[in-house]
Formats: sequence, C-alpha cells, structure tokens
Amino acid sequence: MMDYTRRQRALAYLLAGVAGYVDAMGFRHLGGVFVSFMSGNTTRLGVDIGSGDWMKAAQIACIIVLFVIGAALGSLVGLDGKRERRAAILWTEAALLAVAAVSDNFPFAIIGSIAMALAMGVENAVFQRNGSPGIGLTYVTGALVKVGQRLAMALQGGDRWGWVSSLWLWGSLCFGAVLGAFTYGQIGLTGLWAACVVVATLAVVAR
Repeated sequence: MMDYTRRQRALAYLLAGVAGYVDAMGFRHLGGVFVSFMSGNTTRLGVDIGSGDWMKAAQIACIIVLFVIGAALGSLVGLDGKRERRAAILWTEAALLAVAAVSDNFPFAIIGSIAMALAMGVENAVFQRNGSPGIGLTYVTGALVKVGQRLAMALQGGDRWGWVSSLWLWGSLCFGAVLGAFTYGQIGLTGLWAACVVVATLAVVAR
C-alpha cells in the first residue's frame, strides 16, 4: 500500500468495502459459502470433503472455479493496467453485480451466485501490474500480516505509521461486510444495486 498514491489507496479502501459488502451478502445467500474469500472456501472445501458432505463440497468447488475465471477475465480486460483499462475492469464488475442484483427475478437463482463470484474475481485485477494483481482487494490476510510486520518495524525505529494503510484496508472490508449482512437481511440480493452504483461511479472517476 505504501507504494501507491493517496488517490489509489482511497480507491482500494472503497473497493475493499465493496468486496466485504458483496461477500457478506453471498455468505448469507449461500448459507456459509464465500464469494470472494477463497482461503475460507478452501478450508471449508477440505472440511466438507473430510466430513463426506459431497454436495456442499461441490458447491464450494464451483464457486472457487468461478472466482478463478473472474480473475482471469479481469486480467484480460485490464491488459497492461493503464488507467483506461482500470475503468474497463470496474465497468465489467459493475455489470456482473447488476446481473446478481436482479437474479431473484430469474428462474435460476444460481445466476446471482455465479455473477457475484465472477465479479469478485474481476475486482482483483484493478491494481494489477505486469500481470501481477497488486493490492489484494477481496481478502485481507496479507493486509493483516503487513500490519504486524510494519508494527515490528515501527518498534525498531522505522516508519511509525506505516501499518495504518494496511489496517484501513482490513477495516474497509470489515465495515463493508457489516453493511452487506445488514442489507441482505432487509432486502436480499436487491441490495447489490448499492455496490453496483459505487463501482460504476468509481469507473467514471477512474477514466
């Protein structure tokens, strides 16, 4: 995070919030399966296989595959990571979130889950550099590790506040999850329109 401008960090915080919001909605909608946190899904996959719950394991495996496809799609759309390509990635994500938001009106409810997992995979390409994802936006384990590492550096006389930006990233995802869980309880997946509007607005700003 320290290698990015203040504007880029602000964008990262907002998108992490969106990821937390969407993930919380997906978690409630799918009964305990994440649409962005694949580390958690991988553990759940192992537990379900070990427990013999093959139906749940298959569901989780499908979400993981969809997330990977979304990440590949985002990388292809993003190409060289230039500013105009960042807008294209965000528009792609917004379109997928719009599909998920109206999915309750479709005869196949699974469409919403597919669209959410793809959208979260796409989002991770926003800060890609030379094919590498850059800032992880839909997961914050790395951010928490950096908080700890930079706290250690601060204690040794390094940058006193170097850990703050990573903590903000974690906090943004957590706050988004709180909002997403509450909103889903009120209006279900229709609440994804809020995330769609935020991402679309960021797409306009990023151009």
